[in-house]
Amino acid sequence: MEQRTVLVVLFDGVQSLDVTGPMEVFTGASHCHGPDEVPYRVRTASLDGAPVRTSSGLTLVPDTSLAELTGSCGLTGPAGFAEGAAPHTLLVPGGAGTRAEDAELVAWLRAHAPRARRLVSVCTGAVLLARAGLLDGRRATTHWAYCDTLARDHPEIDVDPDPIYVRDGHVATSAGVTAGIDLALALVEEDLGRDTALTVARYLVVFLRRPGNQAQFSAQLSAQTAQREPLREVQQWITEHPGGDLSVDALAERARLSPRHFARAFQAETGTTPGKYVERVRVEHARRLLEDTSDGVEEVSRACGYGTPEAMRRAFVKALGTAPAEYRRRFHSPLTTHP
Repeated sequence: MEQRTVLVVLFDGVQSLDVTGPMEVFTGASHCHGPDEVPYRVRTASLDGAPVRTSSGLTLVPDTSLAELTGSCGLTGPAGFAEGAAPHTLLVPGGAGTRAEDAELVAWLRAHAPRARRLVSVCTGAVLLARAGLLDGRRATTHWAYCDTLARDHPEIDVDPDPIYVRDGHVATSAGVTAGIDLALALVEEDLGRDTALTVARYLVVFLRRPGNQAQFSAQLSAQTAQREPLREVQQWITEHPGGDLSVDALAERARLSPRHFARAFQAETGTTPGKYVERVRVEHARRLLEDTSDGVEEVSRACGYGTPEAMRRAFVKALGTAPAEYRRRFHSPLTTHP
């Protein structure tokens, strides 16, 4: 079995869960195999090998320094990684520390990160990759709060604010914090197969695996809360009655507004159209029914206001990149082994 080195870059102000979440996934995958077959060797490194303090105050002691890994005291020299030190996966976490202009770390990434076979960022780790020019011409994501900034500062990057993670060739970027676990599980599944990834997910008590193009937010969190009471009541009504008549005319009548006025006011106050809001609510409700009940796809589609299974299938493929039956199969796949 090929052993893949996973190198996690540390720096002051790093988000601790961006580091430990993916590390638990990769080391958990190794625990699924015998002592003679360890698929991942996980290492951590800071610039000088000194301990770093995370954004939550936790102190992390790295295994080594980036200088040692690159075979010299010059962090940005052309020599590259020392023999046998080039990682299979180089993971750059995020955190408040990415907002500091750490020219030395960015220079190291620019010089040496391209030598990794797989380049991964969690949360605002994408900001460091962007500064190093490693995301130029690629599609990428980051924590929702920093997507606009990343797109503004780096117009050469196709920033997608919606998915929890994005794959573009050998480069993978993820959204905030726990999305790094989802991405790590996807990488383990790619490397070692679904059974191993399912085992790790069960041990960590997480869902394997949220589709990468699943939205970072629920419909209620994605949209702003309307300021006016009638519109807030309509938002709540949509959430509580996804199978009802949620046409603009019906919702406008509930808000005691004309359809045209309602549509304008709803978008102005929530940041999305009534139709898009209803679509997100219905997909989320359908997901919960598929996860938590044994109702058939046809029954779920009626309960969520789709009318036909085909209409729900189209909505699922558009929103999640998978059909309802496949979504349920992934969620309820049996887990038979334990690390």
